[in-house]
Amino acid sequence: MVGRLLCISNGHGEDAIALRILSELRSRHPTVDLAALPLVGEGTSFQKQQIPLIAATKTLPSGGFIYMDSRQLARDLKGGLVQLTLRQLKALKQWAREEGTVLAVGDVIPAAFAWWSGLPYAVIGTAKSAYYLRDEQGPLADLPWYAGWAGSMYLPWERWLMSRDRCRAAIVRDELTRVELQQLGVPQVFAGNPMMDGLAATPQLVALQPENPESLTVALLPGSRSPEAYDNWQIIVTAMDSVLRQFAPRAIQFLGAIAPALDLTPLRSALAAAHWQPDPQHPETQFTQANGRVILTQTAYADCLQAADAAIAMAGTATEQFVGLGKPAFITPGAGPQFNPTFAQLQTRLLGPSVILVPCAADIGSALADVLADRDRLDTIRHNGQRRMGPPGAAAAIAQRLAEQLLQLPEPSTEATVAPTGPESAEV
Repeated sequence: MVGRLLCISNGHGEDAIALRILSELRSRHPTVDLAALPLVGEGTSFQKQQIPLIAATKTLPSGGFIYMDSRQLARDLKGGLVQLTLRQLKALKQWAREEGTVLAVGDVIPAAFAWWSGLPYAVIGTAKSAYYLRDEQGPLADLPWYAGWAGSMYLPWERWLMSRDRCRAAIVRDELTRVELQQLGVPQVFAGNPMMDGLAATPQLVALQPENPESLTVALLPGSRSPEAYDNWQIIVTAMDSVLRQFAPRAIQFLGAIAPALDLTPLRSALAAAHWQPDPQHPETQFTQANGRVILTQTAYADCLQAADAAIAMAGTATEQFVGLGKPAFITPGAGPQFNPTFAQLQTRLLGPSVILVPCAADIGSALADVLADRDRLDTIRHNGQRRMGPPGAAAAIAQRLAEQLLQLPEPSTEATVAPTGPESAEV
């Protein structure tokens, strides 16, 4: 039996999550005809996986963060947002003429596109969580007066889209959100978070181990978008200096997990300006100063997360993944468009005690020392991160659920590992 599936996504992180699920789906059902409609960006990640795009793409000025700043919306409108959206809607309707199913990954926009197609669809919410408004003990304190007016981070029109008969599954990122939406009348809602997939250590981990076993290892996560990541790096360099001074003479190893699309030259320049010296054997990627060493890598992202004891982070998905490994992340706001003060505050609500918001980068060293000295707090951080982000394996479970409930395909001959699906289970 051949199924036909169009994936609609709206952002770099959403594309990555979608591809994890589609890869698992393809491995179990190789005859499924896959296509993609990325609403934000160029969609090159889909094309690299031989998943064709059904419409021309365009990168807009905001990079998909119009919800963080109204000025970004104005720039996108000037950059052709309306014309692009109309072209995408037209391409969707043309694709839908031959029947098929739709997978929406992201927020209300891809979900609305999926509904508008007239086809059966599933929705995967990647960003929203009940943790923005509450935790297991109840509502959060000091929220803005308007927060939670709808009884959920998922607004009434989003819940309406997730409750239609044609919506065969609504998948949210955690159990707290699943229970909340089920109580609000969303029938086919399940929990599963693919962000924790693909983070196993590789052989490169050996090269990242410090020579001194007493060293403190800190991951540096400046984000993946240019030029914001370069500005974030300048702030992170200041934070690194505070860590060196706070822990001296203890050896500190910093692991810069740098996105492959970024240019290392501005990062090296910032280190040189802060008196970091190139390592004679690895002058392009390793630097030393006093009791510190920096290693920059664009190929060992997961290994950096696995090796580090803590992170200095100015990123979205990367921070969440690090926290999901049960480790503390120290964040400080930048100028945006993504990692600005608003985003940083929201991230602390989403990730709870696992994220320590430090308004001034020069104070991160002392904040890090306080947390590492508190064993009870570290235990809380470990359990909290694992609970909020979930275990690895969600992409495979989601793929199997999509095959069964959306594509209505028979089970593959090789048995897939799928978590329980009844009300007793939080996972997909």
